[in-house]
Amino acid sequence: MEYVRLGRSGLKVSRLCLGCMTYGEKPKGETLGFGRHAWVLDEDESQPFFRQALDAGINFFDTANVYSNGASEEVLGRFIKANVRRESVVIATKIHGKMRDEPNGGGLSRKAILFEAEQCLRRLNTDYIDLLQIHRWDHETPIEETLEALNDLVRAGKVRYLGASSMFSWQFAKSLYLADRKGWTRFISMQNHYNLLYREEEREMIGLCEEEGIGVIPWSPLARGRLTRPWNSQKTERSETDYFARSMYTRTEESDEAVVGNLGKVAGQRGVGYAQVALAWLLSRKAVTAPIVGATRPQHLADAVAAVSLKLQEEEIALLEAAYHPHPVLGF
Repeated sequence: MEYVRLGRSGLKVSRLCLGCMTYGEKPKGETLGFGRHAWVLDEDESQPFFRQALDAGINFFDTANVYSNGASEEVLGRFIKANVRRESVVIATKIHGKMRDEPNGGGLSRKAILFEAEQCLRRLNTDYIDLLQIHRWDHETPIEETLEALNDLVRAGKVRYLGASSMFSWQFAKSLYLADRKGWTRFISMQNHYNLLYREEEREMIGLCEEEGIGVIPWSPLARGRLTRPWNSQKTERSETDYFARSMYTRTEESDEAVVGNLGKVAGQRGVGYAQVALAWLLSRKAVTAPIVGATRPQHLADAVAAVSLKLQEEEIALLEAAYHPHPVLGF
């Protein structure tokens, strides 16, 4: 495993981050939706994947308060407490999503941030969060209020670093500017939607992150599985119940099929799986620190780890990128 600094910070993370949305508590009759999915593995089923990640050298784990309504944080926290020194791993979590059906049950107000951060600490069974991220932009709360509350958490020693996720580049630029102007802790990372089938982030966000020294940790690096297999075999059990993916990948683009086709060509020539090549392409991007990978089978993590040492040639990268056409903005 390779380790790099997250942006210009001193924090060193593995080139892969294990995404923990998959681990937590199986839904029990409640409505499925953001953070609650039919394919979630329970605590006993999750343990082997945490262990496999550690054994592979992954020290970076990403979750969120809304994943399994908090159960993902609990499962991750208990595993880390029982199996590894706290200082040896980097725990990232996210806040913003609605946790309770009440006026202040979500969002990024000062009240919500300070309360939800305490709840994250309790569920993760830790004294501090390495990387606290805002899961989405809050259109109802002034960004100054959000940034000051986040800064106070850092100053109190409850959070080490701050990150953001999925927003317009002007919003992120404004956040960085205000933090610098006010002397508040600035974001060191951007967790955005970025993969071979969705490269709209290259228009502005990726360049902004490179210029400002922000580490990019893409979510959905395999396009919800669409970059792991031939185009004509896209239907899976997960795809049939992944309602969030349906909101992002509802249109059938001829260019998407061509991208997957070229991915298959490179994978075939290399004698490796589609996922390895798709992740290797992301890892070849200058701004990308660590793609956030999920795993429900041991092979998923094995392929991801193998991708770290798979170095693509310039002509292979050109082929992978050649068929891409612009897409609507998605994932906000």
